[in-house]
Order: sequence, then C-alpha cells, then structure tokens
Amino acid sequence: MNKQKFDKIKEKLRNSSVGIAGAGGLGSNAAVALARAGIGRLILVDFDKIEESNLDRQYYFLDQVGKIKVEALKDNIKRINSAVKVEILNQKLEKGSMEKPFHDVDVVIEALDNAETKTEFIEEVLLKLPDKPVVAASGVTGYGNSDRIVTKRFGALYMCYDEQAKSSEDDVLLAPRVCLMANWEADLALEIILGEDSGY
Repeated sequence: MNKQKFDKIKEKLRNSSVGIAGAGGLGSNAAVALARAGIGRLILVDFDKIEESNLDRQYYFLDQVGKIKVEALKDNIKRINSAVKVEILNQKLEKGSMEKPFHDVDVVIEALDNAETKTEFIEEVLLKLPDKPVVAASGVTGYGNSDRIVTKRFGALYMCYDEQAKSSEDDVLLAPRVCLMANWEADLALEIILGEDSGY
C-alpha cells in the first residue's frame, strides 16, 4: 500500500463531510462504509424505528429493534470509528425544506425508500443547492446481474442504477444487492471528495 497516498487521503477525508437522507438499507450501510474510510463528519436524517424485518439488509442488530434508527446508527458508527463526528436528525424530510439539513456538507447521499420522495428530494436539493453534489441510487432489488449497474452523471447528480431492475413491490430486497449499491454510493462520494478523475 502507498502509505504517503493513504495518509493524504485520510487527512482529506477527516476534513470532509457527507449528509445522508435515509438510514435504511442504503443509508445505514453507506454511512458505515464512509465511517470505516475515515470521513470526518456525517449528518444522518431519518424518522423511523428499527424493525426486526430490517435486519436482513440494514446495519442494525437484534438488540436494537425498536430503537430510533439514527440514534442506533450513530452508536454503531461510534463503535467502528469514534473519531467521526455524527450529527443526527430524527425527523421526516418535508417537501419544501428537504435541503435544509445538508447546506454545509460536501456531498449528499440520497438513500430514501419511497420513489416519489426520492424524486422530490433530488429535485429540491439540486434546485436549492445547485452546486452540491448529490449521489443517488435506483434499481436496488433482486440479486445477481451486477454488471448491469452503471453510473451516470447529470450535472451535480451522480446516479448509480440498474435500469432493468424491478420495483420493490415486484421483487425482493436482499442484503448483497442492497449493500453493493450502498457501497457504490459511498465510493462515489469518496471519488467526488477526493477529486479523482471519474471518467464520466
């Protein structure tokens, strides 16, 4: 490993921040990946509580069932990397003010469940924070066919998606695919922050 490059990356990440909208399958796993990478600050926004049915794909544990997601996720992140500054908002993102928690982060990750809310959130952040990079995911259901996942950039929006994936109403959500997409989002956030040539 190139220690000089590693140290340079770690220093830049320590001084960087990511906001994550949603703390479910995508959000919880992306947050953990970023914490392990050494991101300096995370802002986590969600309004939900952990259910046992979440445990097959979200970064929570059996003894956390019933707890508020953002609080439990903060605890889990602190057990991984206590140096990460984790700010949590236990609230629902409301149309008309969805961008407010994310004004002072370097990158925003969209990790919401509802398709309509996802679209509204992306549009609102891009409109009100036009220079803020937004990383989003679509096509999380199913398993296999990971070669179909692609990344497209539309201005400040970076979208990782599988256009052939079915909706969550018509297919299943399984940990390998969900975690793959979550880590893809986290990796895109690092790419944006570290300024590597993305090639898009």
